[in-house]
Amino acid sequence: MGTFKAWVVEKGEAGQSLAFRDFDEADLMDGDVTVRVTHSTLNYKDGLALTGTSPVVRRFPMIPGIDFSGIVERSDHPEYKPGDAVVLTGWGVGETHLGAYAQRARVKGDWLVPLPQGLTPEQAMAIGTAGYTAMLCCMALDAHGVKPDHGPVIVTGASGGVGSVAVALLARAGWHVIASTGRDGEADYLKGLGAAEILDRAELSKPGKPLGKERWAAGIDAVGSTTLANVLAQTRADGVVAACGLAQGMDLPTSVAPFILRGVSLLGINSVTTPQPKRREAWVRLARDLDLAKLATMTNRVRLEEVGRLGEAILAGKVRGRIVVEVA
Repeated sequence: MGTFKAWVVEKGEAGQSLAFRDFDEADLMDGDVTVRVTHSTLNYKDGLALTGTSPVVRRFPMIPGIDFSGIVERSDHPEYKPGDAVVLTGWGVGETHLGAYAQRARVKGDWLVPLPQGLTPEQAMAIGTAGYTAMLCCMALDAHGVKPDHGPVIVTGASGGVGSVAVALLARAGWHVIASTGRDGEADYLKGLGAAEILDRAELSKPGKPLGKERWAAGIDAVGSTTLANVLAQTRADGVVAACGLAQGMDLPTSVAPFILRGVSLLGINSVTTPQPKRREAWVRLARDLDLAKLATMTNRVRLEEVGRLGEAILAGKVRGRIVVEVA
């Protein structure tokens, strides 16, 4: 046992505070696997935790960071042994269980996934929760039976983490991808990932009609609120939309019209407590289906000690693509 470096969120009379400091390994929470964290990443939820903008953190002190890759150091779990490379996303890590922005983590082995063959730990965190969620959305579209020859697919929040990976996955699968973004100058970036069209998010972010012109057969939405309502209103008959985010808000100001007049389906995506079989399938498919060269173009790297300044940036929509946090 010893100490290691970690970002720690505390709560006092003046509110939430964040510090990069030494943390005692003896103070880690219960778990049957101890992991030397080598990489993490930055997600929208991490921004909320780092800044205290939303009550994501529900235990103090808390080490934020909702996903990591690393090497098993100690294990009482039958599936893992020292030296195994593993990945973790979700399960309340960084919210109710001490998280990933640290050099050590102790978690339940049932939360882990073996590092998929074909991915490095760094690539796994370039994917991270955002990319893993994008794959769950794609799997939901597949399970519903919608196909590229049914029409275009729209991706909202396309310049963000979920959106960037979704654009790359859908384009490689043969879809005509319409990428919605409000960031000036991102057209070349998104077309490089495979987007066929760029749509200004202003067309979707303001209140619209209950039903609009049928424009796409499917959608992946990471924005929520009015944007999702407009995506639904413009989805073709028997189309489907997978919803996984709330960057614009948690509300959904829509009507039953798209559902009962066009047979549109809205599929909710929960990446936090996904059962192990689907979780492992998603990671296997990511290793197989994601163009790793395109993943590299959407990825930037920072050191662990730099994480604290990035929370406000991701909440303000100033982070493009994926950020890998180099922990080791």
